[in-house]
Amino acid sequence: MKSNPIKSGIERNELQIGTWINMLRNPESLTMFKQLGLNFVRIDMEHASPSIETIANFAAMGRALDLAVMVRPPEANREWITRLLDIGIFNLYCPQVDTPEHAYEIIQFAKYTPLGLRGMGGASSGNDFDLSMPLKERLKFTNDQVFITVMFESQQAFDNIDEITSIDGIDAITLGYQDLSQDLGVLGSDDQDKIIDGKRYELLNAAKKYGKTCSMLVNSPSQAKQWRDAGVLLLNYSSDVSVLMEGYKSAIQTIKK
Repeated sequence: MKSNPIKSGIERNELQIGTWINMLRNPESLTMFKQLGLNFVRIDMEHASPSIETIANFAAMGRALDLAVMVRPPEANREWITRLLDIGIFNLYCPQVDTPEHAYEIIQFAKYTPLGLRGMGGASSGNDFDLSMPLKERLKFTNDQVFITVMFESQQAFDNIDEITSIDGIDAITLGYQDLSQDLGVLGSDDQDKIIDGKRYELLNAAKKYGKTCSMLVNSPSQAKQWRDAGVLLLNYSSDVSVLMEGYKSAIQTIKK
């Protein structure tokens, strides 16, 4: 069974850089991302259309390349967590985690006994079809590979930030700045960036306090450097859609001049 490269990279205190995949459906793209130097990709199932079969293909390619694949499911519930883990997705990016009770449920769904109550299955992509390890050792090894990031997307989540972040099994915390801006009533306002940056620092401080990894979505290299220097170890730079749109827009404008 293979280990999780995100976990091992963070344990070495190495910056992990990735990007959102919203539109690409060919897992061969992971070969390109690996060559470019990315450490992970994050596939969105909440606001994009990939099927579970597509995710399984990306998971298999990612494990072959030793490139971490992270997935945001439509909902952080038992059904999605179980299916994603069993097809070989060890990195879960859980949306709308507002309460410690929900965070605790996520751990229960994602971890085998004695840490949780994850449903048992047989040989699968989730264990590389390798059942040679003694059962208890295999369950412990698998538990150790699961990496759980929870998203703070409401004021309620921030009201519970200490309780959620301190839970054993939560590996990283992050925020969804647009949903959070909407919940705070500042979406599109002049104060949005200032207020959300304040929440980002709250997040970073909580991660440091409880020994967790802070993950941040950034939209520019300068923003990435800002949060890297502040101590963020898990950076998601832009997305396939944004990079393609910006690249083509710039090229077309230059050609037409």
